Amino acid sequence: MRKLLIISLSVLASQFSIAQESQEKELPLFSPKMSYLDSLKSTFVNHATSTCIDERWLSELANSDLSKEMFYDIEHLNLDEKVNYDFDTELFKNRLKKLDARSPFVIEYNPTLENTIKAFLKNRSKSIERQMALAEYYFPMFEEHLAKYNLPLEIKYLAIVESALNPRAKSRVGAGGIWQFMPATGKQYKLNISSYVDERHDPLKATEAMCQYMTNMYAIFGDWSLVLASYNCGPGNVSKAIRRAGGSTDYWEIRRYLPQETANYVPAFLATMYIYEFKKEYGLKPRKANVTYFETDTVAVRKSLTFKQIAELLDVTVEELEFFNPTYSKNHIPSYEDELYFLRLPKHKIGLFVSNEEKIYAYVDYLEAEKIRKSQLAKLQKRDSIAKKDTVAIALADMSDIEYEKVVEKHTKEVVKKDYHKVKKGETLSEIADKYNVSIAELRKWNKVKGSNINLGQSLVIQTKKKVTVNEIVKKPVKKQEVKPIVEDASVADVTLDKPSENKEALTVQPKKERIEVKEDYYIVQKGDSIFSITKKFPNLTVEDLKKKNNLPNNNIQPGMKLKIQG
Repeated sequence: MRKLLIISLSVLASQFSIAQESQEKELPLFSPKMSYLDSLKSTFVNHATSTCIDERWLSELANSDLSKEMFYDIEHLNLDEKVNYDFDTELFKNRLKKLDARSPFVIEYNPTLENTIKAFLKNRSKSIERQMALAEYYFPMFEEHLAKYNLPLEIKYLAIVESALNPRAKSRVGAGGIWQFMPATGKQYKLNISSYVDERHDPLKATEAMCQYMTNMYAIFGDWSLVLASYNCGPGNVSKAIRRAGGSTDYWEIRRYLPQETANYVPAFLATMYIYEFKKEYGLKPRKANVTYFETDTVAVRKSLTFKQIAELLDVTVEELEFFNPTYSKNHIPSYEDELYFLRLPKHKIGLFVSNEEKIYAYVDYLEAEKIRKSQLAKLQKRDSIAKKDTVAIALADMSDIEYEKVVEKHTKEVVKKDYHKVKKGETLSEIADKYNVSIAELRKWNKVKGSNINLGQSLVIQTKKKVTVNEIVKKPVKKQEVKPIVEDASVADVTLDKPSENKEALTVQPKKERIEVKEDYYIVQKGDSIFSITKKFPNLTVEDLKKKNNLPNNNIQPGMKLKIQG
């Protein structure tokens, strides 16, 4: 018997287990609803999340403090003033000779140059270390272009003096970009400048333009220090300085005849070159850049795209896109039939873009369609809201005063308003309570006052209750016209203030189609009425009759005017 019971329990347990397994198989697995964007990205070819630029380094790349600091130094520093800094002048002179031997620039000892280097090392060593990380990103590209034009590679250091390697830098006089081109000069060297695009901020195109400028200026002056001076203040100012210096073409001799900014410009360039070339000797330790310009590439864009859309699709940040694409001033890549625009990305993202280009454009089309749909929906809702308000106003005007009061009562709420009373000399709680029509007990409660003691100048809270209406029902609308015209094909939607019911307080307006005889002597002009349209509403009334009855000099009428119809 015991054995039979065990077998029976065992069978029941197995049946329960099988039933449970069957039930589990039938239960649908929960799957969160995917957005259109996530659904689209799940179909991307080679879609892999790659490491993005280090956030701290990226913020350094976009930091404008360095360029502002450099602008200030070039414009305001007195480089001829002696700087107190521990510095070995003889060692400095020996290093200058080594630098001069391997550079086409004339690099000789000068007290002003020594002061500049000492000032930079004393006050800007941390800034210089920050700039050196940026230099690792840009310098390979600069060197490639300079070599292409057979220009001295040392010119790359000029970008540090010009903009502190910030492609979005703008000076107070309107120069822009990493090489600080003025708009007119930029256009002269075929840099496109418009509301959406400013190629002065494109490091690649601006570097090309800079190389062309340097080539042209060297053909004129034949001295690189004078070429740099002309880059800052223009060849005309350099030519004037040469004439004022008696025809000398030595930069240090003509320097005093140059504008103040240019007088600081070349020493700042030479000092920057020296510090970069001997950075280890001065203990400068730049942070490494985790990507260089050559680790990025461009792709032509065939449709208008925003940085936000690209960031969502490619899993990059808007800040990265701003850094890689400083040309686009409004974070928006435009699209015109006769012009090509390019998007610069890290190389591992270029493949993702190209492999899924059609899907990316399809997503942009979807967003545009959604924008149009929402705009149309908003217009319809606004129109319906206006129509509903007009219908409600008509219905309220048709109510009796008693019915209207009931509706308003249902749509009011009580709010508490706080005022303050400053206690004057000799005033008591009783007098203040009488003044504001409140009780002494209420005054004590609101102000946590015990007894009747109040102080001169004390601020007492006075609370008042007030009923306010909601749903914009403020006062009963005036019935605008008692004489109704013939209404053809009237179609007025039911409007209910509160839940529909058989109760009279539920307000409903039903469609009407009727001809009402004229029983009134006056008509109130409605919005959209004209003299002609009003005469059509009343039998045997002409335009001339209406104007004559109301002494109207012309056909101009305004909503709200009361016009005599009969008599």
